[in-house]
Amino acid sequence: MHIVDGALSNPVVIGGAVAAVGGIAIGLRSLDLDRIPTAGVLSASFFVASLIHVPIGPSSVHLILNGLAGLLLGWAAFPALFVGLLLQAVFFGFGGLTVLGVNTVNIALPAVLAWMIFGGLIGRGSPVHGAIWGGIGGAFAIAATTGFVAISLALSGDEFLPAAKLVFFAHIPVMVIEAVLTGFAVLLARKVKPELFVKGASA
Repeated sequence: MHIVDGALSNPVVIGGAVAAVGGIAIGLRSLDLDRIPTAGVLSASFFVASLIHVPIGPSSVHLILNGLAGLLLGWAAFPALFVGLLLQAVFFGFGGLTVLGVNTVNIALPAVLAWMIFGGLIGRGSPVHGAIWGGIGGAFAIAATTGFVAISLALSGDEFLPAAKLVFFAHIPVMVIEAVLTGFAVLLARKVKPELFVKGASA
């Protein structure tokens, strides 16, 4: 779901960069020392999961796992996902450096929204109950990401409207897969280390 260099207008690129800097700053302030290993693992997971992608116009289809990152890290998902995106842009040319800010916002902001909406629900009730909400949060993060990508493309010109619509429909299977993966990950974490979600929901 990386938008490539040259696909967006300058105002969108600049606005995305400013918003990304703000999100990263908030994320770094909320990142406790004991959560740095979790952030590192989730950044690496995002990096690996999105290496295999199918190009679709100015974007691409691949797993992201930003919902899981958001549910575990809250605002700290911003710097964690930014690092993954930066490494992908530098080493593999995914997306690009000029659109790094926009791509960060499009992927990290939905992660934070998933945490805000579903983070408090995951720590309640049984692990299965938490896994269900985690799965919904994982799917929500992908849906929101496609929405932000579509908005970024639409704001850059009418010629991108068909691609903006295609982004959402192409990612419906990804939403289902991410819901399952996030749900199982939450289920495992609730059984092994439930305090992860308690802390993440209050960060």
